[in-house]
Amino acid sequence: MVDLFSSELQSDQHRWQARVLAVQDGLITLETWADETGISPALTKNAVVHVLPSRRGPDERQERLKAEILRIRGNRADAQVFESTHGVGVGDWVELSDELLSVALGPGLLGSVYDGLQNPLNDLAVQYGTFLPRGVELPALDLQRLWLFKPVLKSGSRVKAGHVLGTVTEGRFEHRIMVPFDLSGDWEVDWIREGSYRVSEVVAQLQNQAGQQHAIHMQQQWPIRRSISHTLVAQSQAQRLYPQQPLVTTLRLIDTFFPIAKGGTGCIPGPFGAGKTVLQGLIARYSDVDIVIIVACGERAGEVVETIQEFPSMPDARTGGTLMDRTIIICNTSSMPVAAREASIYTGVTLAEYYQAMGFDVLLIADSTSRWAQAMRETSGRLEEIPGEEAFPAYLDSAIKAVYERAGVLQRQDQQETTGTFTMIGTVSPAGGNFEEPVTQSTLATVKTFLGLSTERAYRRFYPAIDPLLSWSRYLHQLQPWFDQHREAGWVERVKAMLSLLAEGEDIERMMTVTGEEGVSRENFIRFLQAKLVDSVYLQQDAFDAVDVSTPMPRQQALLGLLETVLAQQPTGLDKAQLRDDFTQLVAWFKNLNYSSWPGPEYDQFENKILSWISKA
Repeated sequence: MVDLFSSELQSDQHRWQARVLAVQDGLITLETWADETGISPALTKNAVVHVLPSRRGPDERQERLKAEILRIRGNRADAQVFESTHGVGVGDWVELSDELLSVALGPGLLGSVYDGLQNPLNDLAVQYGTFLPRGVELPALDLQRLWLFKPVLKSGSRVKAGHVLGTVTEGRFEHRIMVPFDLSGDWEVDWIREGSYRVSEVVAQLQNQAGQQHAIHMQQQWPIRRSISHTLVAQSQAQRLYPQQPLVTTLRLIDTFFPIAKGGTGCIPGPFGAGKTVLQGLIARYSDVDIVIIVACGERAGEVVETIQEFPSMPDARTGGTLMDRTIIICNTSSMPVAAREASIYTGVTLAEYYQAMGFDVLLIADSTSRWAQAMRETSGRLEEIPGEEAFPAYLDSAIKAVYERAGVLQRQDQQETTGTFTMIGTVSPAGGNFEEPVTQSTLATVKTFLGLSTERAYRRFYPAIDPLLSWSRYLHQLQPWFDQHREAGWVERVKAMLSLLAEGEDIERMMTVTGEEGVSRENFIRFLQAKLVDSVYLQQDAFDAVDVSTPMPRQQALLGLLETVLAQQPTGLDKAQLRDDFTQLVAWFKNLNYSSWPGPEYDQFENKILSWISKA
């Protein structure tokens, strides 16, 4: 075995006073000892360590495998390694550090594709090729790129954590350079300078009353398991507010029936083939947010590759550029080590909180939290912790809640009282579509919007395949003041009436499968046809039609009003066959209406046909 503890390494001996004691898959047990002075290096939970495998060829480079300490027992610690532990053996040296698992925050994040530990995958591919070697780390931000820093404060200004010192232009956004979030107390700007600098260069210096000085860079590090917003609130530098407006996705089924609040939480559980990937892409593309963060934590490699390839070329309806210009992608496929998969969601959440603190509206979509939870289950099993239901860790509920609770509305206590929102939507992939399994149930107990995908609706080509009788949103009532002010008074009651019609139509359809059409009354048959009309022309939306793919809120409101007018009619003098033909014609007119530009002559043509039917009914 090659001994790494040479005189070259003894200059910082405490970094090397640990060796591998045991290896189990992606988990290692390390042990430290006291030096000749009796001093033993301190171990810190969630601190980063690097394992240096000694079993290598003479011409092979020394690998440094990144790991995170999970549990400490005296001078021993269990650490999860974020890469394959092939070749790691007992006695290998472990490099200790006092740094917690962190990400780099600063200009240059947008448009990037990272792995779960914020290594830039494009840069890794350029330097090392398609098949990435182990133990390679690259800076998350370009350390050579120059950014034009424009101060907004002058020397002598009083500042606290989270206050804005200056700005740089990042794409179309004004990226705010802020006082580090964990800097406590009052500080004064000693000096600050304008100019083009790298993220690692000092652009300002702060000083407190005790004479301590703190250099400000455009880049700062932040531990991913510590919430930025909670830290600012604890220091009285920000406050969390209740969400007060919906996240407009331009998907009729979501915006009207099951809204998600800006700064709120939602989940999309569904089986394979139910359209989760397409639905996520539509929400990311058309939602009224500034920043989109996609976290692929354990999805199949093919789906992740599809996301990486499509986003750079996907046109952005909000900016006219590409969606990637305001997107960050973090990907760990199901074939990658579980430890990295578990960390990836915290990396994405921390980046979302960073832009939220600047005052932006951020949307994070995590796909799939089921595989993130499975990663926790594997790690918990290796730690020999007491298992919960289906061998998931007993702390599964609290872990899921801790992640979703980092979303919200944050108002910084600065001169402008800047407000930013962080909305989180997680997809769940329950085995066999079983919504009773632990991950789905724990998620449902946490989020406020549940968009349940249905295999049956997907097979019938009802897209988005969200089951309106299974799904729910607590925001429908919470946001009622906003709906009454920005839509129409009584909006929530109208939506509830539509949902009741859909439920009634489902009951009548079940009855008809047993008795046939002859077994239901004419009035019930009309209610069934009305429910099918709403389902076909309002709930269903064509993701591949240039017009129907995105329905703005005013158009949704107009369409719902037109539907309500049709539903208020009770056709007379028609038998069931004639009624079916009439409603089939109505469905065709409404679908052509949805495919027509609004406003426009083609739209008016089909609207007039519908109004003509109403006048004759």
